[in-house]
Amino acid sequence: MTVEGLKNFIMAQGSSRAIVMMEWDKIWACNRKVIDPVAPRYTALLKSEVVTMVIAGTKEEMKLHPRHPKNPEVGQKEVWYSQKIFVEGADAETLQEGETVTLLNWGNVLVSKVTRREGKVVLLEGELALENTEFKNTQKLTWLADCGPAQTTPTICYHFDHIITKGVLKPEDNFEDYINYNSKVEYEMMGDPCLHGVQKGDIIQLQRRGFFICDEPFHPRSVHSGLESPCVLFHIPDGHTKPMPTSGSKKKKADGPLLPEQPIKKLKSSADHTLFNDEAVEQVKEKIEVQGEKVRSLKASGASKEVIDAKVASLLSLKAQYKSLTGKDLVASAGRRGGKPDKEKKEKEKREKEREKKDKEKKKEKKRQAETVAAAAKKEAEGEAGRKKQTRLGMECKKEENLSEWYTQVITKAEMVEYYDVSGCYILRPWSFAIWEKIQAFFDKGIKASGVENVYFPMFVSRAALEKEKDHIADFAPEVAWVTRSGSSELAEPIAVRPTSETVMYPAIAKWVQSHRDLPIRMNQWCNVVRWEFKHPQPFLRTREFLWQEGHSTFANKPDAEAEVMEILQLYRAVYEELLAIPVIPGRKTEKEKFAGGDYTTTIEAFISASGRGIQAATSHHLGQNFSKMFNIVFEHPDKEGEHEFAYQNSWGLTTRTIGVMTMVHGDNSGLILPPRVATVQVIVVPCGITASTSDQERSDLISYCQDAIDCLKEAGYHCRGDFRDNYSPGWKFNHWELKGVPLRMEVGPREKERGEYVLVSRVDRNHREMVAVGDVKVKVQAMLDGIHEELFRRAKADLDSGVVVVETWDEVCRALDNKKLLVTPFCGETPCEELFKKESARGEDVEPGAPAMGAKALCIPFDPPRPLTPGTLCVRPDCGGVAKFYTLFGRSY
Repeated sequence: MTVEGLKNFIMAQGSSRAIVMMEWDKIWACNRKVIDPVAPRYTALLKSEVVTMVIAGTKEEMKLHPRHPKNPEVGQKEVWYSQKIFVEGADAETLQEGETVTLLNWGNVLVSKVTRREGKVVLLEGELALENTEFKNTQKLTWLADCGPAQTTPTICYHFDHIITKGVLKPEDNFEDYINYNSKVEYEMMGDPCLHGVQKGDIIQLQRRGFFICDEPFHPRSVHSGLESPCVLFHIPDGHTKPMPTSGSKKKKADGPLLPEQPIKKLKSSADHTLFNDEAVEQVKEKIEVQGEKVRSLKASGASKEVIDAKVASLLSLKAQYKSLTGKDLVASAGRRGGKPDKEKKEKEKREKEREKKDKEKKKEKKRQAETVAAAAKKEAEGEAGRKKQTRLGMECKKEENLSEWYTQVITKAEMVEYYDVSGCYILRPWSFAIWEKIQAFFDKGIKASGVENVYFPMFVSRAALEKEKDHIADFAPEVAWVTRSGSSELAEPIAVRPTSETVMYPAIAKWVQSHRDLPIRMNQWCNVVRWEFKHPQPFLRTREFLWQEGHSTFANKPDAEAEVMEILQLYRAVYEELLAIPVIPGRKTEKEKFAGGDYTTTIEAFISASGRGIQAATSHHLGQNFSKMFNIVFEHPDKEGEHEFAYQNSWGLTTRTIGVMTMVHGDNSGLILPPRVATVQVIVVPCGITASTSDQERSDLISYCQDAIDCLKEAGYHCRGDFRDNYSPGWKFNHWELKGVPLRMEVGPREKERGEYVLVSRVDRNHREMVAVGDVKVKVQAMLDGIHEELFRRAKADLDSGVVVVETWDEVCRALDNKKLLVTPFCGETPCEELFKKESARGEDVEPGAPAMGAKALCIPFDPPRPLTPGTLCVRPDCGGVAKFYTLFGRSY
């Protein structure tokens, strides 16, 4: 659909306050008027049904013909001629020996012989009759030459139908009954050689097939896969309500169409025409019933023929009106044919059925009540202790089978996020926000110890400030959200919501810096930013609004600035390894992947073993003097009087993505696993063994014993909570807190109370139970929490070590990616080569159901490569030929 076509349709309709329902065909017909004069014409034949035609006495040659018969500005195309050509199978079936046909862009041919096998035409023979210029009554055929210089283009044509087969769904309709499971139809075609040059987005017309838009252009055979990429075309509706003609003749009709009749046309030819006229149809039906009753009454009373004929004429008029609305005749019901007695009988039968239905429902209800009472009695007899209730509390899919669905279930069932009605924005519930607060406290303490101060700057950015740094804003421009209105009034100038704060902070810093004595300035702010991404959003991992800290530092010299870059990177590494128990790979970004407008970017990269993908954990950028020159951040040189020097700057950031990384790295098929140092609840205390026979005093004593343990642990600085809810069984509570990822569970029953002990169960090893005396509980809890952190880190480190491989050849690159690995490989570091690396490593693999194919990108140049680079080593891309500069970490990523 073109913008101009849609605009023309809107202008033709005019303005209206009424709600108007109309067929899409009208819009597509308007669109056709726009594309028809400029769309070049090509030929494509249905590959499975082509028939060879041999034309005697033809020499192989090429001529130029217009791409568009009525528009010479569209240009010319090459048309090849040869003795052997291909024609449509549907056309071939209509031909007879001795018949003259017209080959488009060639001339008339006399069909001399038709060879059939098992009733189907398999070969045609003909003779050129170019001197015959009578084209009016001949059948027109599309064709393609079979000759060496003009290889046909492999082509795939897609036709799309309605996803829902009913135009208007009523409240009582179940939409699942109207789902069209065959809404996408694929046809393999033999395409015109000129289709080699069609580019993505080009609109063309295939002769006698309609209009198409190129979704993927043809690519020749790849040196890596050995395969060609066909030209992929999507059909564009053009407003036709009838099927395309079965052949080129105006007189003949083939047994079958050139393509199977398009599903969308089948739908229209067979569908009930009352989709948009239900109310009008019902009104006409009522009038027909009333008029029919009048005719029957007149006939029964012996009225005159003239009177009856007048009423019958009116009845026939109403029936004709019904047919015009529905496309079919009204079938009279048995009740109307039989008169009133039949109608009364029908109503009586209906009442009987309703009575029987109510009786059945009453019996079912009594049966359900009896079963409920029996189940309650059984539950009372068995007691609730240890009884497992069947609920949907737990995980319903496995991490290794469907990571995306598993992740969605974990973050919702563990009560980390709530979805919001603005796409890409999410509610952070207390369980996840507390993790962010722990990270915030840890990092805040670290940066304040090194002299960084917290500030807050406005979230709005003027257009002038945002556009000052062109290179910087280029990366963010598509994602910037703009405020354009205040109430009902347009703003004089749009205001951007910050995607990052360099352009907000640096004009102020320029005012504050006058001398080298004003430096360094080291600031950090905790805030939210908005980046209106169009990629598929995922909570924590890719969101349109997220929380982060962004630090901005200004120094008088480069060494001090570069020292801070590494200092902050080490602090980020500590957040992941010491708090979240996640090992990371520190390194430097390539020129292509570095922060826009900066000198270089350092990063730490994490690994999600379940998907085999890397994820950027945090970054620390050295901006050099790029931004200080742009915003005029200068100071007087301390040693050279009267000279000014531009400041050196850094920026660094950490986001709530950390929570998503933690979830995906540590979680298992039972749910979330929280590292102890960021857990909201480190120990959950669950009383057990309370049954219906337990006295109130015994219950109170056990709860008091549990509370003593909670108080003891809280005094020691642990985050502890008791689950004393009496409407859930202990087993239900175990599953609930395991799903929420609590590191330690303390089970306390009457037996443990008598012995003066507690039972501790680790989230990472639920089969192992530790019996701990009251006096040792503090020490044991600390030891187990430390052990859980170490075990989580050990598991994640083992996954990282096994998930990163060193490769030296391109074949190894592709195998490693297929095996869900990250790879360290020699690389030249050039941006064009990096772009081709990503494209060529995609290999048509879908990393997730419904996701586009994803190639490997450069994640970082590791500071500590697995081996030294041998001088003279070539870049791993075979087509590059450049000398490798360093080992680079590549992989699919989030």
